[in-house]
Amino acid sequence: MTPHANGLGIEVLRLRPGEDLRDVLALVLKPARGDGCEAASVVSAVGSLSRAVLRYAAEPDGTVIEGPLELISLSGTLSPNGVHLHASVADASGRMRGGHVMPGCIVRTTAELVVAMLPGWAFRRAHDPETGYLELQAKRLDEPGTRS
Repeated sequence: MTPHANGLGIEVLRLRPGEDLRDVLALVLKPARGDGCEAASVVSAVGSLSRAVLRYAAEPDGTVIEGPLELISLSGTLSPNGVHLHASVADASGRMRGGHVMPGCIVRTTAELVVAMLPGWAFRRAHDPETGYLELQAKRLDEPGTRS
């Protein structure tokens, strides 16, 4: 991680063929890192996928999209207990599809990711009874009693 004067850190990742995009990002904030960072966000991502699995709005399951695919965009938040990612991909004819990133998005040639590490924050995902989903809970760590 490269720290900056404002406390923001940058993690640059290059994924190799066969790696699962979501699985790799789910490991970015694991405690084994040892730096105590509890929050991150995807800043930039480009690459290609041999397969994507995206869940569309209001659908219970993901849809498999076979490649080759260009990774056009990827955004989302990373917390120690889960990730929330959305992506858009384009097939060989330029047809775009996008949705919630599920496990099974497999890198074809490369994926180049820039992740902003947010050491002044703690992100957690907790069940929201209104939505039924694990939703983001964000807290500033400089507030009394917020350090986990």
